[in-house]
Amino acid sequence: MAFSADELRVLRRALAIALHPMPLSDEDVQDCLRLAGSVDEAVGEAGRLRAFLLADLARYRNALPGSATGYLELLQDALAAGYDPRPDDLAALRALRGGPLAAALLERCQVLAERSVRARLAGRSAGAAAPGPRSRLLALPGGRAATREPERPATPAAPGKPQKPGERPMPKPSEVFPPRRRPAPPPSEERAAG
Repeated sequence: MAFSADELRVLRRALAIALHPMPLSDEDVQDCLRLAGSVDEAVGEAGRLRAFLLADLARYRNALPGSATGYLELLQDALAAGYDPRPDDLAALRALRGGPLAAALLERCQVLAERSVRARLAGRSAGAAAPGPRSRLLALPGGRAATREPERPATPAAPGKPQKPGERPMPKPSEVFPPRRRPAPPPSEERAAG
C-alpha cells in the first residue's frame, strides 16, 4: 500500500497527536477520517483482489494440462501474496513436474505445505501470522468525532439482496477477462471448373 504525500502528512500529524494528545480542529478530524476511509477501501480492495486471484487459480487448475503456463504463473503470484498451497495444487504440480518451473514450484509448495501442517499440529492455525480484520478508525482521542455516535461498519449484502449505495460488487472473472473469440476461418476459395 502506498500513501500520497498529502496522506503521509495526515498520518504523521495523527501519529503525533496519538503520542501527545491535544484537541483537534475540524479539518484535522475530517482529514483523519478521510485517511481511515482510504485505508479501509484499500484493505477491502486487496481482499477482493485476493479472492479473484484464488478463483482464477482454481479455474486454471481445473483446466489442466492445457492451461499449464497460465496456472504456473498464477500460482507464483498467489504464493508471493501469501497463499498456502492446497493438496490440489501439489497434485497438479506433481503431474506437471516434467518442466523445470513446475518442479521448482512443487519443491517450494511442499516446503510451504509442510510448514502449514507443522503449525497446525503445534496448535497454531496456519493463518495466525496474518493480521486479523482491522476495525474501522472512527475517531481520535480529543477530536470532535468522539462525541458522535459511532458508525457501523458496512456488511456485505447477501446474494439476491440489493446492495447499499456506495458499495461495489466484486466483478466476476468473465467480466474482467471476457472470453476470447476464435478467429473466423479464411473464406474458402472455390476453383472454377474450366
